[in-house]
Amino acid sequence: MKRPLDFLPSIKLKLGAIIVGAVGVAVVVISLGVKYDVWPYLTVALAGVLAIAMVQLLARGMVSPLREMSLAARQMARGDYQRRVTATSRDEVGDLARAFNAMAAELAEVDRVRRDLVANVSHELRTPITALRAGLENLVDGVAPPDPQALRVMLGQVERLGRLVTQLLDLSKLESGAVPLNRQRFTVRPMLDQAVNEAKLHAPETVSLEVDADRALLADADPERVHQVVANLVENAVRHSPAGGTVRVRARREGGVVHIEVSDEGPGVPAGEEERIFERFYRADASRSRTGGGSGLGLAIARWIVDMHGGEIRAAAGNPTGCRMIVTLPTGAAA
Repeated sequence: MKRPLDFLPSIKLKLGAIIVGAVGVAVVVISLGVKYDVWPYLTVALAGVLAIAMVQLLARGMVSPLREMSLAARQMARGDYQRRVTATSRDEVGDLARAFNAMAAELAEVDRVRRDLVANVSHELRTPITALRAGLENLVDGVAPPDPQALRVMLGQVERLGRLVTQLLDLSKLESGAVPLNRQRFTVRPMLDQAVNEAKLHAPETVSLEVDADRALLADADPERVHQVVANLVENAVRHSPAGGTVRVRARREGGVVHIEVSDEGPGVPAGEEERIFERFYRADASRSRTGGGSGLGLAIARWIVDMHGGEIRAAAGNPTGCRMIVTLPTGAAA
């Protein structure tokens, strides 16, 4: 609902209008009192009352948004981020109200992300813990013998917990800006070979991995963080590759820009979800088992690292099938 004086673009103008209105009312009442020979003290009292009423009426639109913000701030302090204030005026208070509403919307989104994060982390932690507990209970109760296979299964669950905790810590550090980049010139090919060799330790024998990069290709970046990005992309590609598929890691330089591409022959990324796959805990394949898939944090971490370098990471369709993850280190990050 529109308030009085909302059309004025400045508090100063509103104060001036209030003063003029109050003085005008007082002058009119006193003039009428003089004209009709009303007792002077009664005239002055009536003029004062009407002037105050005029001030209250005109000032309502200036004060009520501040009261609304005060009430909304108290509710937000109790965890209610859905309250908004009326922002119809064009003055500084209206600007403040609109900024307040924008802040409230951002806090509501942050709160939603926080709740989703807690729920997702709880789910991710519960799955391996439940499997590990069941395995240990079977060993303690004598239901299953402590054979190497059972111990390997439990070790796998412990390793999964360790990876999840490490990724959560990395994501927290990256978001807080507590991870400085150690930029230096390094040769790209050995870093790619190392990431691929690490992936081969856990990759199925039916999936092959290839590296295609000039051995003289140099980059100016943080080699440890870039390795973390490539290792994550290769791990994802291996996980989604079919039996007999090939994961290819390529790197090239174009006009001072370094491109690193990891491609697979899997099902690829569904259309319209090329950006969502970089969200925390998002999985393009909702039917993928929690025990068989990743944590859903790797690509979010990869994007943070690439963004810190001022680069770009994106998903593209493979040729003819599969997915291509392309990392670009911009001019100034290549040699």
